[in-house]
Amino acid sequence: MNRRVNEIFPALEPYNSDPRVRRYLCPKRVVWTQGCVHDADHLLIPKTSQATLTTEADQVCVLENKGGENAAVLLDFGIEFNGSARIITWQIEGSGGNRADLSVRFGESAMEAMTPLGVQNTTNDHAIRDMTLNIGFLSAIETNETGYRFLRIELLTPDARLELKSIEGVFIYRDLPYIGSFSCSDPLLNRIFDTAAYTAHLNMQEYLWDGIKRDRLVWIGDMQTEVMTISSIFGYTDVVPKSLDLIRDETPIGTWMNTISSYSIWWLFLHYDWYQAFGNLEYLREQREYMMSLLRLLTTLIEDNGSEALTGFRFIDCPNQANEAATHCGLQGMMRMAMQKGEFLAELLEDSDTALLCHAAAEKLAKHIPDPAGSKQAGAFLVFAGLADAREMNEKLIAVNGAAGFSTFLGYYTLSAMAMAGDYQGALDAMRQYWGGMLKMGATTFWEDFNIDWMKNAAPIDALVPEGKIDIHGAYGAHCYVKFRHSLCHGWASGPVPYLMRNVLGIQILEAGCRKLAVRPHLADLDYARGTYPTPYGTVSVFASKQSNGTLHLEVDAPEGIEIVR
Repeated sequence: MNRRVNEIFPALEPYNSDPRVRRYLCPKRVVWTQGCVHDADHLLIPKTSQATLTTEADQVCVLENKGGENAAVLLDFGIEFNGSARIITWQIEGSGGNRADLSVRFGESAMEAMTPLGVQNTTNDHAIRDMTLNIGFLSAIETNETGYRFLRIELLTPDARLELKSIEGVFIYRDLPYIGSFSCSDPLLNRIFDTAAYTAHLNMQEYLWDGIKRDRLVWIGDMQTEVMTISSIFGYTDVVPKSLDLIRDETPIGTWMNTISSYSIWWLFLHYDWYQAFGNLEYLREQREYMMSLLRLLTTLIEDNGSEALTGFRFIDCPNQANEAATHCGLQGMMRMAMQKGEFLAELLEDSDTALLCHAAAEKLAKHIPDPAGSKQAGAFLVFAGLADAREMNEKLIAVNGAAGFSTFLGYYTLSAMAMAGDYQGALDAMRQYWGGMLKMGATTFWEDFNIDWMKNAAPIDALVPEGKIDIHGAYGAHCYVKFRHSLCHGWASGPVPYLMRNVLGIQILEAGCRKLAVRPHLADLDYARGTYPTPYGTVSVFASKQSNGTLHLEVDAPEGIEIVR
């Protein structure tokens, strides 16, 4: 009879397991060296992930301190990822004997990796990004996990010589197939889609995080865009309910999720969307007591004139944090959306009293329509809540100056409000300008925040900043993400995925669990678009193209059990 080790030794019985895998990556480029560094390019050669006795002279990289500047090297792995770094050595000689001290510094940008701790707001928050390791000969030492693309290694021990066999990136992630896909006649939009999907994927760790360098936490509001992306790309995955339940269990009714009142509202939206995508009524019933209590609490936070009166930390997104009028406007829209969705959920969960309360609250909230105070995001919420005309709001506010004033967090809602106004072309142009702007600046994942004005005279993040240019990572940011504390991989920036699926391919869920889907593409200036979409019944395939006579050719292949409405 075969036995597992924990059956032989009960002390090894695990209480949990890690759903992620590990893969070793090789650096792709030597960006910079300092001091006496021999054959840094040898670090770009894939090798076995094991220290060995035999030194192959044609594959050794040597760091040597002979006085003067310490030997150091900056490596580029070519793409940002979540994981650790593994340093494998051969011989070490010098003042430390067969041991040496190394400075190891990670960076999401080249300049972040070159900047010491404490300078330009570099921190070790959430994940250590700047450390000193003591390493021995014929050894392999591994760092903690973080999010990075660039790695700077410096030999600190005086009069020392270090032979490096390899420096590996340890890619730690959920190994899931990309079922959903999108491609079209514009290569830039294809890159934007793939980068947005990858950004969300990186944050699907043991739980669903918002950032892999900073904000390695379950921020429930930040999950909203991520979950729309995940359901569009991967279909069902347990990281979503696991994270939803974690925050529910940590937040008693009467307090707010992540201390932010709107984040408890986002929790409701997430459950509504998750049910629509997968139709799991049993899981939704598990939320009944908490969800109905939360809805009843929210109905008490409305003034007599219909104005929302949410307590706690009031927030719609970071760029609008100082704009109290815009924040109120956005929260007004969110509250009405919560009541509308809440009425549906309460009826589904057979709580007619709460459904009536939500209906009355939605009617009351419609009496008060605040000014968006110049905020495109607040204006978009009014449109979604049915408190403003989409075409008028788009013409007067949202479409003005393209992507100026966009935010990464609420990008999906802003683009979708444009689509609701029929401005499909404007939405694609804004996407190219905004998310395409990050790609132009060297991004391989999408950022916590971005302003198109930051691109003026800025150097891309994959280069050391030359004299006369602005360091876009080290110079900008605000609120909790000033300068290098700014995360360059934030899942809430993945809005292009659900937008392109729902508005360009035109896939809209009409009945919970995808039993009925509308497929009504809007190509704008595209010649064609094709894609796949995961459902509980299997994968739906869509191809749409413009014909020479101006009509739209549409092909849809759907599994049995799904009704398609064209």
